Amino acid sequence: MTKKDRSPYRFGEKLRKVRERKGYTLKIVAQRAGVSESLVSQIERNRVSPAIDTLLSLADVLDINLEFLFEEYRRNRPVQIIRSTERRKMREEEIKYEELAKPSENDDLHSLESYIIIIPPGGKTHRGSYGHLGRELGFILEGSAKFIYETEEYDLEAGDSISFSAASPHVLSNPSDSIVRALWVVTPPQRFI
Repeated sequence: MTKKDRSPYRFGEKLRKVRERKGYTLKIVAQRAGVSESLVSQIERNRVSPAIDTLLSLADVLDINLEFLFEEYRRNRPVQIIRSTERRKMREEEIKYEELAKPSENDDLHSLESYIIIIPPGGKTHRGSYGHLGRELGFILEGSAKFIYETEEYDLEAGDSISFSAASPHVLSNPSDSIVRALWVVTPPQRFI
């Protein structure tokens, strides 16, 4: 494995392109960042990995958004796993929520959150009762549920799915004598848990 292979997060090309586009010399950038001209040159050629404070100084001098510098890092970590034993859980009165997907700041418009919702007999959700921005998708895993959307009511059985604009008031209730378990996806995330 070469040194190049060991350092997948390569900032040098981006720093050099921005510096050249702005018409700055290595000397100007080095002076303003408080580092040596030789160090800036080595960083631009990906010969050395900069310390975080040096990278922040260079980004500040060049007026570079850190998202721009770290977008490869996000691309290299595209998979998020939440083990069943590590799910975050919360309660809203009698309703239990188990987190399946955490919202990511990096996903912007494509960010989502997902839960398993467990509703005991006679229970109902409260989160959507006023509506919010975005869309939701629900899938009934177990039991019989009633979905109330504005003034309309829909009966849902295990295996049924539902999707809707979350802007209108909506509630999932359990009128049966057994537990309802549902998979729920919300976008953009409401950061409920």
